[in-house]
Amino acid sequence: MTRNQQILLDNRPQGEAVESNFRQVQTEVPALQDGQVLVRHHYLSLDPYMRGRMNDSKSYAASQPLGEVMIGGTVGEVVESRHPKFAVGDQVVGMGGWQEYSVVDGNAPGMLRKVDTSHVPLSHYLGAVGMPGVTAWYGLVKIIAPKAGETVVVSAATGAVGSAFAALAKARGCRVVGIAGGPEKCRYASEELGFDVCIDYRQHADVKAMSLALKQACPDGIDGYFENVGGYILDAVLLRTNAFARVAVCGMIAGYDGAPLPLQNPALILINRLKIEGFIVSEHMEVWPEALQELGTLVATGKLRPRETVAQGLAAAPAAFLGLLKGRNFGKQLVKLV
Repeated sequence: MTRNQQILLDNRPQGEAVESNFRQVQTEVPALQDGQVLVRHHYLSLDPYMRGRMNDSKSYAASQPLGEVMIGGTVGEVVESRHPKFAVGDQVVGMGGWQEYSVVDGNAPGMLRKVDTSHVPLSHYLGAVGMPGVTAWYGLVKIIAPKAGETVVVSAATGAVGSAFAALAKARGCRVVGIAGGPEKCRYASEELGFDVCIDYRQHADVKAMSLALKQACPDGIDGYFENVGGYILDAVLLRTNAFARVAVCGMIAGYDGAPLPLQNPALILINRLKIEGFIVSEHMEVWPEALQELGTLVATGKLRPRETVAQGLAAAPAAFLGLLKGRNFGKQLVKLV
């Protein structure tokens, strides 16, 4: 029998998440039934949305059940198959969770997808050419819908979503402004990701300071904003929005520990006739093929050069995940399992 290391959600966070919320166990991989596929995971994706799932509260998705394998995107290799569509050796992307192996129903729509690694590295299918990249694409193309020459801003600018957003927005002729933490990330944003300006939020730690920085970076105001963070950064951006600006709300990482995030000046929504729309990318599967084709081309042609922070081994996942929530990662946070 094949041994499988797994990390479960053992208990729910009380405020800030901690490593003791998780528990590592060892199980045996069951024998495959007809139609099933056994995948050995090479990389595990760590993403901010997982923190919200750890809470037992009403949200857009069901809470992560206690005592079960933590949810998460994975890429890997088919090592056994009882499904005609999948062969041993196929490279695949799925939602295998925080474990070394997963048994997948090959007939379940969207659960397992073969990928081509000849021009795009396997790990990138968890980032730039995966869910985060499609998230950036949907928020930009379908909600912000920018015209050439408009100014768009994104928070968490050097993460997996933000870096894809920059390449997609530059391809549409936009002025692109990022917000990130620390001079090294801002340098990377400007020199490698193509941002016109990157603002270091650590140097602008309140609404007034951030608003002034945005005024300098966006002399013609802000036409579109992609929100990953919330809190005072959102308040500062709204102060600089133009009439009829569009805001795509993807994440609110500042509030994932459970405290509400009040908006300082909601009257700006009316004054500037803002369009504010939250979205969950898994509810828009119809756009994935178009988005993935553009993202794959950007990576293959070198117009999108995503960075990755890679933790080694499944046991490192909890600490790496908590570091992600505090912005310690550089680019896409992954765990290497093979």
